[in-house]
Amino acid sequence: QVQLVESGGGLVQAGGSLRLSCAASRRTFNAMGWFRQPPGKEREFVAALSRSSGLTQYADSVKGRFTISRDDAKNTVYLQMNSLKPEDTAVYYCAAEGALVWYPPRAQKEYDYWGQGTQVTVSS
Repeated sequence: QVQLVESGGGLVQAGGSLRLSCAASRRTFNAMGWFRQPPGKEREFVAALSRSSGLTQYADSVKGRFTISRDDAKNTVYLQMNSLKPEDTAVYYCAAEGALVWYPPRAQKEYDYWGQGTQVTVSS
């Protein structure tokens, strides 16, 4: 059984920071990504990282503010979120892909496993 567990969500004021964690039950995931679903909206891409290349990709809305990283010793991927805005409020999901890829996918259809999500609320 493959499991992804997100943590680190919570309530933060605009301009503040928060770090999300995603613990994976497997060490062999090649790419991992973060997606989010704001209230009343569809799930959207946030950030992704490829283990094989070390490359990262970010949505334009978070580029320069969010950073994705990975700690293989802990089978964990992180999303450091700085300069948070109220529009960042959403349920954040961790996703993992087992296939070998050079560029981390932006499309959620490319990911094989998903976490349950963690709520991030940014107050103004």
